Amino acid sequence: MTSADAPHADITLRSDVTVELVKSSASDSDVLFAARVSTLGEQSLAELQKDPERSKGLINYLMRDRHGSPFEHNSMTFLISAPIFVFREFMRHRVGWSYNEESGRYRELQPVFYVPDASRKLVQEGRPGKYTFVEGTPTQFDTLHRVFDESYQQAYSAYQKLLAEGVAREVARAVLPVGLFSSMYATCNARSLMHFLGLRTQHELAKVPSFPQREIEMVGEKMEAEWARLMPLTYAAFNANGRVAP
Repeated sequence: MTSADAPHADITLRSDVTVELVKSSASDSDVLFAARVSTLGEQSLAELQKDPERSKGLINYLMRDRHGSPFEHNSMTFLISAPIFVFREFMRHRVGWSYNEESGRYRELQPVFYVPDASRKLVQEGRPGKYTFVEGTPTQFDTLHRVFDESYQQAYSAYQKLLAEGVAREVARAVLPVGLFSSMYATCNARSLMHFLGLRTQHELAKVPSFPQREIEMVGEKMEAEWARLMPLTYAAFNANGRVAP
């Protein structure tokens, strides 16, 4: 089917991503009791309210010397809405993560698609392994928006045509691009989240440089903001020690 014989599709274009913390059991005290059980046994719970500065020092010590397991005794569940290509990269993170994504087999996928806004650096310069991204020109952005819109409309019209012909959703979805928005629940602990942030965000305090794709970094930044509120001492220690997961 060509664009000439495809009906016009009403689609929505988005440049953002959304992250909602829907459930959590995560606090700095989770790190403290887990760490102190090695020396105090069940009495570790009684130590939680004692000497906040000592607790801060313990968390920093654990982070600095990379004693990682105490940072796993917590849980955060996020509802994330982002383009499919973000999720395919996201799901490379396997240890300490659980995922459930909406399914194109069981529901009709909605016509919401990603298009970069003017803040997105558009042009890659340099050779593989040593390249940078620079700002796009107004002409490039105009062309990008027009081509994305035309491509998305044609793809979603083809999808609708197949569904109307009785083709199964799990087959018809194959014509849709990875710029389609999807949603998923992602559950992690602080240790697995720190590893994600170390790879998927750029930060001036990071000891190890990272070069994430901007769209997954947008998700990471929103998750980081929620986590920082839940576990401020752990978050501060993460930054103070080079944003390297313990």
